Amino acid sequence: METETATHWLTDAEQCAWRTHLEVNRLLTYQLEKDLQPFGLTINDYEILVNLSESDEMRMRMSDLAAATLQSKSRLSHQITRMENADLVRRENCESDRRGLFAVLTAHGLETMRKVSPHHVASVRKHFIDLLSPDALADLETALKPIAQHLRGQRGRP
Repeated sequence: METETATHWLTDAEQCAWRTHLEVNRLLTYQLEKDLQPFGLTINDYEILVNLSESDEMRMRMSDLAAATLQSKSRLSHQITRMENADLVRRENCESDRRGLFAVLTAHGLETMRKVSPHHVASVRKHFIDLLSPDALADLETALKPIAQHLRGQRGRP
């Protein structure tokens, strides 16, 4: 364990940047979640629907979906159960692996995605994209890419 004298404390500028990032992350997630509520979806539901809608045959192995959404397998299983009850997804057995399961987007889930996506994109634009200039967006992407790459590496994923 590091001693206090060996700790490389954040400078005032670093502390300000870090805390601003945390605040923006929390506030933006809260707002996007709030804007999905009228559709009966959470931000996690929406993320699952997006992943499934963009995957081959609109299905993913549950383990891959858990990894893609940064959820534990048990947490994802509970969420998929709730989404099954809303007819947004269904589970299918994996023929090549008896223990494996797929989460599959239902017709109702796809229709829900088509209905909700324009509203979600408008929310993202209103609360994030449109508040930044094109140059600021490019700078933000440049600044965040190495962090994302580092964190993916920490998880053992490219």
